[in-house]
Amino acid sequence: MRLKDKVAVITGAAQGIGEAYARRFVKEGAKVVVADLNDKAGQAVADSIGKAARYLRTDVTKRADLDRAMGLAVSEFGTLDICIANAALADYGDIMNTTEETFDKLYAVNVKGTFLTDQAAARKMIPNKRGVIINIASTVGVVGDNYEGCYPGSKGAVNLLTRTFALSLAPHGVRCVAIGPGATRTAMMAPFLEDPVRLKGLQARTPLGRPAEPDQVASVAVFLASDDASYVTGQTYYVDGGRLALNYVMPAKD
Repeated sequence: MRLKDKVAVITGAAQGIGEAYARRFVKEGAKVVVADLNDKAGQAVADSIGKAARYLRTDVTKRADLDRAMGLAVSEFGTLDICIANAALADYGDIMNTTEETFDKLYAVNVKGTFLTDQAAARKMIPNKRGVIINIASTVGVVGDNYEGCYPGSKGAVNLLTRTFALSLAPHGVRCVAIGPGATRTAMMAPFLEDPVRLKGLQARTPLGRPAEPDQVASVAVFLASDDASYVTGQTYYVDGGRLALNYVMPAKD
């Protein structure tokens, strides 16, 4: 088990890739705090995992909530080794139709929430001179997408937050990295995957020709959280089926 006796806080872990992180980490020997605002789903995830998990209602836009989440990891499991800043909101459609209210809410969760999560986790890790913070970026934080409103900009900001925290925390023995998923089969992606036109476009711009499964992204998180990645910091690993390597589109299949 690659994460034996490690302790992790995972925000947005009640569903989707966040849930996959939590389940995979426990399989690899870790104990996890499932931090989310969805009480029913979050508690269900923690209950189904068993003694290795705790659920805590957590609003990532509130510093006090994040301090409680990191504190729960320490009080229940003895330490904090890993934090995944996964909680995020999506925006769909042309950015010209994004409202100011949507922009403010999305950036509060995706950018401010990542910033506050990283700070709260780092404050627990620095005294131990070890730890790993994993932020969640996106391929659209690099190439943009005219179907996702202001979401790509927020994920571009996560990329730079990751590098900045990595530089700040390196002298303290704490690593900060990011994962940039491509299209992944989650509820957030359902509007794309259920639309035949958009699905065809996704397949054309993805060399592997399919969306990722959540556990495939979680596998990369396990590597980055493990000692196998002990010399990796400040980087974003793209789990994108080859999308960012592609200049145009793949040839049409017969």
